[in-house]
Amino acid sequence: MARAVQKITLSPSCDIPFNKLVLSQSNVRRVKAGVSIEELAEDIARRGLLQGLSVRPVVDQAGAETGMFEIPAGGRRYRALELLVKQKRLAKTAPVPCIVRNSGIAEEDSLAENVQRAPLHPLDQFRAFLALREKGQSEEEIAAAFFVSVNVVKQRLKLASVSPALLAVYAEDGMTLDQLMAFTVSGDHERQEQVFERLKASYDKQPYVIRRMLTEGAVRASDKRAQFIGIDAYVEAGGTILRDLFQGDDGGWLQDVALVDQMVAEKLKVESEAIAAEGWKWIEVAPDFAYGHAFGLRQLRGETVALTAEEEATRDALQAELDRLSDEYQDVDELPDEVDERLSELETAIEGFDDRPVLFDAGDITRAGAFVSIAADGHLRVERGNVRPEDELLAEPEPGSVEDIDAGGAMAASHDGHDTVITAVPATDPEEDEGLSPISDRLMTELTSHRTLGLRQALGERPDVAFVAALHVLTLKTFYHYGSDSCLELDLKSVSFSAQAPGLNDSASAEAIRARHESWAKALPKESADLWDTLQEWDSDGRNELFAHVVSLSVNAVHEAWNRRPRAFAHADYLAQAVDLDMAAAGWKPTVDNFLGRVTKARILRAVAEAKGQRAADQIEHLKKGDMAAEAQTLLADTGWLPEPLRTADRNASNVEPVVTSESVEPIEQSTAIDGETAMAEDEPFEENGMADDVPHAVAAE
Repeated sequence: MARAVQKITLSPSCDIPFNKLVLSQSNVRRVKAGVSIEELAEDIARRGLLQGLSVRPVVDQAGAETGMFEIPAGGRRYRALELLVKQKRLAKTAPVPCIVRNSGIAEEDSLAENVQRAPLHPLDQFRAFLALREKGQSEEEIAAAFFVSVNVVKQRLKLASVSPALLAVYAEDGMTLDQLMAFTVSGDHERQEQVFERLKASYDKQPYVIRRMLTEGAVRASDKRAQFIGIDAYVEAGGTILRDLFQGDDGGWLQDVALVDQMVAEKLKVESEAIAAEGWKWIEVAPDFAYGHAFGLRQLRGETVALTAEEEATRDALQAELDRLSDEYQDVDELPDEVDERLSELETAIEGFDDRPVLFDAGDITRAGAFVSIAADGHLRVERGNVRPEDELLAEPEPGSVEDIDAGGAMAASHDGHDTVITAVPATDPEEDEGLSPISDRLMTELTSHRTLGLRQALGERPDVAFVAALHVLTLKTFYHYGSDSCLELDLKSVSFSAQAPGLNDSASAEAIRARHESWAKALPKESADLWDTLQEWDSDGRNELFAHVVSLSVNAVHEAWNRRPRAFAHADYLAQAVDLDMAAAGWKPTVDNFLGRVTKARILRAVAEAKGQRAADQIEHLKKGDMAAEAQTLLADTGWLPEPLRTADRNASNVEPVVTSESVEPIEQSTAIDGETAMAEDEPFEENGMADDVPHAVAAE
């Protein structure tokens, strides 16, 4: 005979006045977590009590019920109700829904209520937020209702907008929450699913790999092209921006690269037309120019437009306010927001007064040109007043030196379009005429030969004058291109780079050199004839600083496959130590474009091992070349690690950790790799400087 199934009996529920309830010492929850009492009270005030309390009758010593009830499960809800009563938002006798328990152990009730509770799956929460928004609630209203920030709501809604196919995979624990978050970078469901399919065949499924795949080919919002056209203008033109709500993305990625290039070209065209209207002979326009593009061109010296009396007074007032605020808050660790904002406004306004327009002579404009490009910060860069050698005015011939033929002079002839000066020196001096006749060329040559030797001897004993003379001729060739204005036959070569490294013209060093050069150009006299007197008037500090700048422009430590100069490179090492060169502090960081993507996997692993240790290198050893380079860029970002050609002896030794020997890591020769070419080590045998004398340098005047 079948036995009847024992039916269970549920605990009865009833409404108990609040003032008949007390907390129980049997509640197992001791640690505060989750929503605060205040937030829970607000939620109850908004929606009512969604879950009743579990209570037990309080009995006296004789076992008789006292009419009071203790709460072993639901203590936080009780405290929230208690807060509402204290705030007089709930009556003391308000009925509270309760489940009355008589059997079992009170601690077991409390433990079971918390342990048996199944937390809401994150996907259910994402979808719930989406349902609330679809029913008319704003992101702000949802955030206020659930006591979270608006950004959290946006993140949840973003997650709910991922491809349904990927959400289904996530619901079945086929991917992690971090991976799902990475897919939100792109709103294109088809693109998301394509990347997911690619991940199936990849060893590495880290979130950073997903983000990189989704943003391949996109332009970062921090890119100077994006800054130049403006993000708002790009969006207004129909462009799409990929955003990452879960990690810093520097403004996101501009997905429509063709639109970016089109808008850049159109804006540059408009800007260049305005520059061309000034009357320049030529205009060259490009988003970027190679470093040294103006080498060999003479820079015109215009007149800076002076401030009016009113502008001068305004600038002085702004400077006075800036000085006052700087002195007032110089000892404060953190500036108040309004003071910090005001200081920025003052600095910007003063900079606007100091950055005055330059006026050029109308005759100079008609034979000079301008370069129009985009600066590293996204602003328009206009380099006006560059004169090409073929546009220079021909110098006026000195009397008696050209096209004059006599017994003791020179004659000029032209052969195949080239001017040739032939000096005819008579065997004997002409007969002396009556009166004062010009000194013959033969005698002039002899006399000045003696004077030259005298100058050499005297100058050799006056280091101070020799320094000024050398500075004078080098400055002439750097800023005026009139080397013939000096009797010293010293030369200065400024090197233009045949192989342009990525971003070279926008590097921190290039910007600093450009600013320093422009500063000196403004300080020097406009006419070369006045330079000597100006240098004589300057103090030694000013002359030393100018000399350092001019000499620095002649440094050539560039590896060239056809020009082996081991002693020159050795000297560059000594020079780097002397100036304590730190390329990391100068702004160079290893990236996929400038190093990691252009060397072998073994070198990438060696770099990571040196900077972060062998364990870090082992963690990325299984990656493909492109993924390994991208991950290495992240690992090396703030380490100060430098490849061998950029290191300064002693200085960078502390930034390199010992590397565990591995057969997979190839030895690194002391060389410089440029465009795939590897320089020979300095100890490789070859005829020293054998090629240097035969092959001309690719150089141009600064």
